[in-house]
Amino acid sequence: QVRLVESGGGLVQPGGSLRLSCAVSGRMISINIMGWYRLVPGKQRELVAEVTNGGRINYADSVKGRFTISRDNAKNTVDLQMNSLKPEDTAVYYCNLNYRDGSLRIRSAWGQGTQVTVSS
Repeated sequence: QVRLVESGGGLVQPGGSLRLSCAVSGRMISINIMGWYRLVPGKQRELVAEVTNGGRINYADSVKGRFTISRDNAKNTVDLQMNSLKPEDTAVYYCNLNYRDGSLRIRSAWGQGTQVTVSS
């Protein structure tokens, strides 16, 4: 079974920085996409950033220039460096994995979520 463990959330003042990390373990044939989503109560879950196996990166317009996603294929980790944080970045952040399992089926897995609160 694939497991995702997130860390690095917390409380930060506006303009501050946080770094989220996600470690992936379990049996997989290959990883396609690793990414971060966020959820605010009353809103739909939103893609924040994702990186493909080939290194292509997509960011939500609201975080471009402030957030940086990085992936370590050897360690099966994906990090999200968040700078110049704003109150509207407050959300629960989830790590997401798109991968092929032992039967070559494409599957998606989620972490447990980590709270990020931006407030003075």
